[in-house]
Amino acid sequence: MTSMVLSEAIKCFDCNSKNNSACLEMHVPKMHATVPIVDCKESFSNTIDKREFFCRKITQTILHPDQTPEVRITRGCGWVRSKRECYKADNMDHLETVCQCFGDLCNAATTLGYINMTVLAAVATLVTAFITWRGNV
Repeated sequence: MTSMVLSEAIKCFDCNSKNNSACLEMHVPKMHATVPIVDCKESFSNTIDKREFFCRKITQTILHPDQTPEVRITRGCGWVRSKRECYKADNMDHLETVCQCFGDLCNAATTLGYINMTVLAAVATLVTAFITWRGNV
């Protein structure tokens, strides 16, 4: 017996602030003009079968050595759900917060609490690195 997950049509904003600055801060009424909207089921119909799609927003703080951290926002479709609405990943060269939502164009929302936590984590990492560096000098 095979299990099947039915896919429903959901539309999400699809952008990366690296090549589209409008992706950083979005205001829903005007965004369709500058940020593409994709139907997740149609966009991924050939590559991912029978999935329940959702929208997601990824906030990354990229830590460049000897440079100011860069914040990048990516919005698009997702298909592997997390148990939590938002989760964080802390890697050596970047920090990220991934939030998922389940309504059309819901990934336009700015979740200030999560962005602030990402920036706070980036600052804490930089301070720790500076203290470690000063201790070695």
